[in-house]
Amino acid sequence: MTDRASDDRGAAAFCADLVRTHDFARYAATIFVAAEVRRALLALYAFNVEVTRVREQVTQALPGEIRLQWWSDMLAGRAHGSAEANPVAAELMKLIQVGELPVETLSRLIDEHQFDLYNDPMPTMAALEGYLNDTASALFALAARIAGGPPSPEVDHLARHAGLAQGFVRVIATLAYDASRRQLFLPQQVLAQHGSDLEEVFAGKLTPRLRAAADQLLAEARRHLDTAYDLLADAPREVRRVFLPLAVVRRDLKRLCRADHDPFASQPPSRLSTLWTLWRASRSRQFNG
Repeated sequence: MTDRASDDRGAAAFCADLVRTHDFARYAATIFVAAEVRRALLALYAFNVEVTRVREQVTQALPGEIRLQWWSDMLAGRAHGSAEANPVAAELMKLIQVGELPVETLSRLIDEHQFDLYNDPMPTMAALEGYLNDTASALFALAARIAGGPPSPEVDHLARHAGLAQGFVRVIATLAYDASRRQLFLPQQVLAQHGSDLEEVFAGKLTPRLRAAADQLLAEARRHLDTAYDLLADAPREVRRVFLPLAVVRRDLKRLCRADHDPFASQPPSRLSTLWTLWRASRSRQFNG
């Protein structure tokens, strides 16, 4: 095996390990796709991990801005240092070079995650939808493109609803963690509608007002999830499996909607539960056609 081939395999393995460690649901979903598609998906998801983890790796916004700028520069072809030396960047550039990933979409994803670096609360539902459209929904659309589905308004429409459902559920699922960092993704607009505010969230105690606000966002998640499942029935067969993470969204939504669920005192489902959920979904007509 040549050094180049060894480096190539090493970069792919690095991406797989990164996603398995930090985004297990997406990693597990790739188990059920073809091998050639899986490697490309893991490169995309590893890029997403690198960008979304910036907030966890810095204590101030400026170093985070610098890290995100490196990725923006890399996409623009002006990275400081060799992009090939970064295994995630190397894998991502291969996808870009063969035309499977549009740079503009990846750049917008980076731009949206600049919000994560600051403690400004999410102001409105419109702002949250815009954030998710260029992050979670964009990932679904890019994954569909990797899987061989031609870009189409129908697939983009499906991806939009899938990403909104996934994003809304995640906002409630990670409420306790975000509150511990004094970060708020649950829109202030929604909190205010139920007489709550960000300090009530940061107090880390579930109140009837906060429950009502969370339930409103979860109801929106259910609406988008139902729409995504309806649209999935007409999606090209080759792209359906990249929407397998929706099965995890459905499982989590059911758990979060239980009357006895407290987002400040719950444990996330196990990896075994996630694998079981995805395996069952992979055998269904919805994701097989």
